[in-house]
Amino acid sequence: MLEKILIANRGEIALRILRACRELNIRTVAVHSTVDRSLKHVLLSDESVCIGPANSKESYLNIPAIISAAELTHASAIHPGYGFLSENADFAERVENSGFTFIGPRADSIRKMGDKVEAINTMRKLGVPCVPGSGGPLGDKKELNHKIAEKIGYPVIIKAAGGGGGRGMRIVRTPETLIESIAMTKAEALAAFGNAMVYMEKFLENPRHIEIQVLGDGRGHAVHLGERDCSMQRRHQKVIEEATAPGITEDQRKKIGHICVKACEKLKYRGAGTFEFLYEDKRFYFIEMNTRVQVEHPVTELITGIDIVKEQISIAAGEKFTLKQKDVEFHGHAIECRINAEDPDTFIPCPGTIKLFHAPGGPGIRVDSHIYSGYTVPPNYDSMIAKVIAYGPTRTIALARMRNALNELVIDGIKTNIALHKHILQDPGFISGGTNIHYLEKVIMNK
Repeated sequence: MLEKILIANRGEIALRILRACRELNIRTVAVHSTVDRSLKHVLLSDESVCIGPANSKESYLNIPAIISAAELTHASAIHPGYGFLSENADFAERVENSGFTFIGPRADSIRKMGDKVEAINTMRKLGVPCVPGSGGPLGDKKELNHKIAEKIGYPVIIKAAGGGGGRGMRIVRTPETLIESIAMTKAEALAAFGNAMVYMEKFLENPRHIEIQVLGDGRGHAVHLGERDCSMQRRHQKVIEEATAPGITEDQRKKIGHICVKACEKLKYRGAGTFEFLYEDKRFYFIEMNTRVQVEHPVTELITGIDIVKEQISIAAGEKFTLKQKDVEFHGHAIECRINAEDPDTFIPCPGTIKLFHAPGGPGIRVDSHIYSGYTVPPNYDSMIAKVIAYGPTRTIALARMRNALNELVIDGIKTNIALHKHILQDPGFISGGTNIHYLEKVIMNK
């Protein structure tokens, strides 16, 4: 097992990784920016190194500084968490070439899945169902682009090949706006991601967002840990996630899970990963693969009893991966609410000092958070400050426990989106289950 792990992240995921390391008796190194000296995982880690100022480009995205910190502290490995450098193939490559273990997939896997056009083409060849699309990047030939759109059928969506986080996408409903939309998306993609490549897909009107969690040992063996429903979204950003997905049958789970496992085995995929699908009319359509641990991984951990972060570490350390698909069982239901420091009406981030923080408790409640009373939320990073997860033997009980938890949760001194979560948890459509990705914005937020 690895002796010392450098955690190249911040916030709740950094604390989550530290806790896993503690269970495995692995020493930890926390790297942090100048404004993050008081983060909980920094205070609890065995060692800490300041790697730069608040600007993430000069700290958490500063590859030389992170590798230098690993060298200085004689770390064995680096865990990137999610966000920041977690899906940066160059970073993974630099880490391995510098003599450290990268806790994640190989650089070539990250690079291949990071290019959405190549990822879709790869998955299509491996038998994974995909959304009908251009099959490659769009060029500048207007007539050809019109033919591609006509073949796919309107409406279509133009997507940035290097995009993410809901940016670099544009829906086109008529031929008259196609060429202009392609040009605008290319410009947006270049500005946001440094890559102007875009592609075209069929736009599904009312899909759900269903994802499959996988673990692979990098040697040709993999398992899936079931599905999560991440359809409750605002501006393509997930708000609530749950497992298992309402309405997905055991037969559907086995079928799509088997397809994902076989793809991982053929790719010799290493570590944790997530196949993301749009789901409509009982059909799955692959859209991308995330080559890292997901924000919503706790709901899968609660229904399977499998610690995904510890599995990541074990696989990266070269330990024998003994988990078999027959060993993976699903029990009960879990729901996660992302708590953000933001104005509940305008959704503008609201950093500041937390005067009082009281975490909820009771049966089936888990809170993943780095905040505490007196902690100051900086304005420099993502606004998510906590994840509240509720587990129950049934979805109905999990929902009831989540309502209790949200009522008990106290975060004073800053504005949060707790009220939005309470609103969602009372909505009849959400209570029934199976709502699509537009439901939050079109129905709940308009009530």
